[in-house]
Amino acid sequence: MSDSHDAQPLWHGRFAEGPAEELWEYTLSLPFDQRLARFDIRGCRAHVAGLGVAGILSPGDVEAVEAALDTTEAELASGEFAFVDTDEDIHTAIERRVTELAGDAGARLHTGRSRNDQVATAFRLFCKEAVATIAERVVGLQEVLVRRATEAGDAYLPGYTHLQQAQPVLLRHHLLAHFWAFSRDLDRLADAHRRLDVSPLGAGALAGSSLPLDPVANAERLGFASAFANSLDVVSDRDFAAEILFDFTMIAIHLSRIGEEIVIWSTEEFGFVRLSDAYSTGSSMLPQKKNPDIAELARGKAGRVIGNLTGLLATLKALPLAYNRDLQEDKEPLFDTFDQVRRGLGAVAGMLDTITFRTDRMAASADSPYAAATDLAEYLVRKGTPFRDAHAIVGAIVRRSLDEGLELAPLVEAETRLGAEAAALLQPGVPVTMRTTAGGAGPGPVETQLAAARTQLETDRSTAASLSR
Repeated sequence: MSDSHDAQPLWHGRFAEGPAEELWEYTLSLPFDQRLARFDIRGCRAHVAGLGVAGILSPGDVEAVEAALDTTEAELASGEFAFVDTDEDIHTAIERRVTELAGDAGARLHTGRSRNDQVATAFRLFCKEAVATIAERVVGLQEVLVRRATEAGDAYLPGYTHLQQAQPVLLRHHLLAHFWAFSRDLDRLADAHRRLDVSPLGAGALAGSSLPLDPVANAERLGFASAFANSLDVVSDRDFAAEILFDFTMIAIHLSRIGEEIVIWSTEEFGFVRLSDAYSTGSSMLPQKKNPDIAELARGKAGRVIGNLTGLLATLKALPLAYNRDLQEDKEPLFDTFDQVRRGLGAVAGMLDTITFRTDRMAASADSPYAAATDLAEYLVRKGTPFRDAHAIVGAIVRRSLDEGLELAPLVEAETRLGAEAAALLQPGVPVTMRTTAGGAGPGPVETQLAAARTQLETDRSTAASLSR
């Protein structure tokens, strides 16, 4: 093998001396971008095929490089791949190894290509797979929510605003509220995937190439929906990374909301749920403890991924065209957010799938007569009283009950504008049946909603599956 292919930076020809150790340590990305290896190899295969079609590589050279790529991929997968000090990123490491294996043919691998379009191609391929993986896990959590909602039957609990009891709602209504949030998340992922699905391969450093390469054919080889329209734009574009990070972060926020509820519900003071042993932890000091660690980490990791998103946006905010090394900072936040959200979706789904809902405690809390105050006001409205007047009448009765320590029902019955018929609305289990409007928390609307959720789940399954193709 020629000494001209010995391990050294790809850009060594312009420089009279090697890089300083401080520069190497500061600019090195290999420790985190190794996870792009198989995507980079896919890009290399497409590029080599294009070089062959263009007659830039002979059939023998194409065969030699493809064999070297196969060997390199196998070594990376098995852990046998030997990195060297001059491997500044996974892309240079792969090219260096291919050149070691294929000689001069391997040295032609980078013809007509820059690391700018090479990295962007591998990163987009990773992002496409990441979006599909998260979408699949979102659907898995939706399935749990629909199943638990179905099992909940007529169970009900207090609904809250400002974390103060408001009106009773069916448990299945509460669970389905989370279902619809995740359905929106899936819709955002699918929309982001459409804009992501563009191949940068062939854009070169920023301006394309004088060689007869075909970016459209490369896009087809790689399974992208289209090729770039503007080479300057595509090598500098990280809109897709920011958009995906936002979508993943929104999922993390929705997981955090569930986490907050489970933390509260699992306290002795609420006692609405009992956690499975498999999805909770204990205390190193307090033998009686069962801690909702998954729920707490769902809250905590949401803050972490919000930081990843804002960090990337700050990096992108003032970059001139085209490529700048700042863009190396796009990968770690996205990799980390992908990992945390993927794990979080699985952990929260498992926690909810195995949790025990203490419906007796929920009902006991929801059966406070004060939770029917709005029903009393609406009773008066149906009798012709303007709502503001009805609100004041009921509010005065509630205030007297609380101030004087009197039961609410007798006061309601004694009020001539209300009476025994209205007092019956305070009976346990009655208020939750009063909501009849579409999308509301009463039995009729929730039954309709559950059917709609099952239909939407099928749609969402199909959407998630389409992202993997």
